[in-house]
Amino acid sequence: MGEIVFTGGSVFDGTGREPFPGEVVVRGDRIAAVRPGHSPAPEGATVVDCAGATVMPGLIEGHAHLTFPSAVGHLEPGFNPPVDVSFFGNPPTAEEHLALAERNARILLDAGFTSAYSAGSLTPGNVEVQLRDRIAAGETPGPRLRAASFERDNNPVRHGAENTTPTGVARFIAEQAALGFDSVKLLLSNDDVFVPGGSMQTQYTAEQAAAAGAAAREAGVWLNCHAQNPESIKLAVRNGFRSVYHCSYADEEALDLLEEHKDELFTAPAVGIMWANVHEAEEFGIDRAMAERMGSVAQLEAQTALYPEMRRRGIRVLPGGDYGFPQTPIGRNARDLQLFVDLFGYTPSEALVAATKWGGEVMGMADELGVLASGYLADLLVVQGDPTRDVALLQDPANLNVIMQAGRFHKPAQ
Repeated sequence: MGEIVFTGGSVFDGTGREPFPGEVVVRGDRIAAVRPGHSPAPEGATVVDCAGATVMPGLIEGHAHLTFPSAVGHLEPGFNPPVDVSFFGNPPTAEEHLALAERNARILLDAGFTSAYSAGSLTPGNVEVQLRDRIAAGETPGPRLRAASFERDNNPVRHGAENTTPTGVARFIAEQAALGFDSVKLLLSNDDVFVPGGSMQTQYTAEQAAAAGAAAREAGVWLNCHAQNPESIKLAVRNGFRSVYHCSYADEEALDLLEEHKDELFTAPAVGIMWANVHEAEEFGIDRAMAERMGSVAQLEAQTALYPEMRRRGIRVLPGGDYGFPQTPIGRNARDLQLFVDLFGYTPSEALVAATKWGGEVMGMADELGVLASGYLADLLVVQGDPTRDVALLQDPANLNVIMQAGRFHKPAQ
């Protein structure tokens, strides 16, 4: 196929500038030009009429869990801690889990997410590495993926006392790197879902976190973490963690550290699961009383107070996270953008930048992913209407007229 010209509509390039009437030209897997106005298409070019629509970068999920079992059309009520964990009574085999993850990857791509940064695999093993490589080879459809290890706490009963020493933590990082993961996930804090008051329990010492940081640098992998309380957040920032998730109870010192290192790290609140637990999960056994026991009510209130301040400080906050539960099935991820607007004070355009430009940055591909510009990968959407005015448009797949990934149509124009 020769050139593809997307013309007749508006262009939102992902940088935050206002949409403008223009066109995007794709050649091979790259964007050849982004230009204002409309020009006659060269002979032999494929023309995509974008009248009434907006051409924008593909969405990037910044906190993906593609090995979690629930997706749109495929709910798994047995994966819903602490209410129901029966999923683990008959867990899938490695082959079954890979098939489940491939299904989820396709559903996420169908929702307009052309890339995803993993926040952790559900189980040990290398299913996510296999998924990443199969997507990259074109063997299964899905978002371009950065794969992450399973989420490791630091429990000496589960892991063995020797493995929770600084040396043992460093060895774990090296082992996960050898399996081929791009990043390693540590639960620096516990969580209220697992144990009452768990969010305020720090699970790694300063020495263990420092050993993890040093081992990750040596192995060439990134570190991600679940960090709710101030101490765990500070451990993450001081030891070079790339993605610091949740941060619900950050204090002033933690905020100052996050701001000081804002060009080196990313945060993601995973607000979708908190909102769903508090407002939408009664059919899955989570009424208001259960949401309070799980800490969801307190966390949602804390995040609603905290994240507008993080926005003000210019800390990179990524939408998405903790989709894969029955109340937050994979494929509904774009709802986080609306929650950023409604709860955190982002404009629709700012939420879109977080889900595109900053997504390219967390993927480690800032020079070729997340914005529409000459030379960048041709990951783009054609969205009916203007999502910079109404970001909720992205929640309805029917509004996605075109989904393109690396110059290939995943969903062609009808």
